[in-house]
Amino acid sequence: MSRGLSIFLISLTVFVVTAAVTLGIVFFVLGNDASGNSEPSIDDMNEYSYETAEITTDLKDGRFVRVQFRIITDGKDALKEIEKRDFQIENILIKEISVMEEEDFSTGLENVEQTLLEKMNEVMTEGEILEVYTVRKILQ
Repeated sequence: MSRGLSIFLISLTVFVVTAAVTLGIVFFVLGNDASGNSEPSIDDMNEYSYETAEITTDLKDGRFVRVQFRIITDGKDALKEIEKRDFQIENILIKEISVMEEEDFSTGLENVEQTLLEKMNEVMTEGEILEVYTVRKILQ
């Protein structure tokens, strides 16, 4: 075997071993957090959640709704920010809900929650809102 081929094979072996060790560290030591696909645990969801005040407002079709939400954030910083922005969050909820109709709350609650999540995330600067859950709802 020529000297150049030997150096090439040794370099290739070192590269493969280094890549394998790096992948092993990423997947086995750091776990799912390194991939960014990990779902928050129920403990994290409870720790980093904010429950809105109960809001009563009229709907576009003249009916009324009394509703309350639990907002799940991605961490401590986002939770602190949402607590500071509580007046803005309530304002967003009232504005968005007042253009909806009874049908939105009867059959399309997931769409309501998704719309509110997107609108509230527009004002967030220190983290992100991950989920919005409806915890109380009364249509009148």
